[in-house]
Amino acid sequence: MANYIFASNSTTVHYSNSGRTRNSVAFAAPVLVVLVVMMVTLVLLTVLGNALVIFAFKMDKSLRRQSNYFLLNLAISDFLVGALCIPVYIPYILTGKWMLGKGICKMWLVMDYMLCTASVFNIVLISYDRFLSVTRAVSYRARQGMTNHAVGKMAAVWVLAFLLYGPAILFWEYVSGESHVPEHECFAEFYYSWYFLLCASTLEFFSPFISVAFFNLSIYLSIRRRRLRSRLDTGSPKPKAIAPAQGERSHLNFLLCRNSVMPRKRMACENGEKDVRSCSSQMSPCSARRNNSMSVRSTQYSRLSQDKKLAKSLAVIVCVFAVCWAPYTLLMIIRAACRGNCVEHHWYEVTFWLLWLNSAINPLLYPLCHRSFRRAFAKILCPRHRSTQPPPDPPSPN
Repeated sequence: MANYIFASNSTTVHYSNSGRTRNSVAFAAPVLVVLVVMMVTLVLLTVLGNALVIFAFKMDKSLRRQSNYFLLNLAISDFLVGALCIPVYIPYILTGKWMLGKGICKMWLVMDYMLCTASVFNIVLISYDRFLSVTRAVSYRARQGMTNHAVGKMAAVWVLAFLLYGPAILFWEYVSGESHVPEHECFAEFYYSWYFLLCASTLEFFSPFISVAFFNLSIYLSIRRRRLRSRLDTGSPKPKAIAPAQGERSHLNFLLCRNSVMPRKRMACENGEKDVRSCSSQMSPCSARRNNSMSVRSTQYSRLSQDKKLAKSLAVIVCVFAVCWAPYTLLMIIRAACRGNCVEHHWYEVTFWLLWLNSAINPLLYPLCHRSFRRAFAKILCPRHRSTQPPPDPPSPN
């Protein structure tokens, strides 16, 4: 972390690393006010947006499906980022001194690293869940009621997120035998250990990004194959594509069905058949076949349309995830390798805030891409308007 010292009117910022003043940049007081407003706004957006997701999950029982539990886990991690991590950092960045003690510093660092990492792992888990819902739809729907599996995966996310950075933050100085953090500053002991940061970044960003990209590419290819297959199935058959025996057999089956069913249909109804449902069931095997075929095609088209919307939303998720995390990860490794001499600190600070911005964007990207969450939000935010609306359609499987 940087050490910031602000004057009253013309604000001067001194960046200090390991107790050595590196450079100073003057900021006018209006700029400082704008920065404070932006920080507070980010806190409010992060807390309120993710709190709305959590409250909607609690109030609407229809949201309590296995796939939505992972969205809840993401909202919890992002909510804690806005409620605990950012507010503690704002006084530190404005005063330039950490005044809460070394113990609180380590606790805050553990929380910050763990929550940001948990947010990333939750994104991977959500993408993997969507991958299964599209590529293995039958077995996926059969497991929707198994919430124990979902809770186990959610707990694994938190355990892995803590193990990635937590032990290093807590015990690095005891293993190395000395502390590199000056008094009144708060940053991790591995701040300049590029080899550790490279390994941790591989697990925190590069591997998750490759996994999320793979899942979304697989979803896109699966939808593309299904769309092509659907076009072939619904296209008008050409005469040369049908074998003569197959065409004659289909025409014969149709004539047998029509000639054998229709007379029985008329006889049953003319003889005073009172049970209309029984009469219609005896008369309509051919029409039932056509109706079943149309119903199957309609269901397939509906699922294909839902999966296409899902693929588009996941593509946006991958792009936002890359934009928010790639700059910080790359600059963090470069800065550690050159001991902070080749990267201006304000650029690192900008990329650092991008990580927290991702926690404010997630409530817009994930739940709002789902019709069931939008319906729950409308019910919470506009209860009177919602009561006057007609009953909603059944929620989509995704």
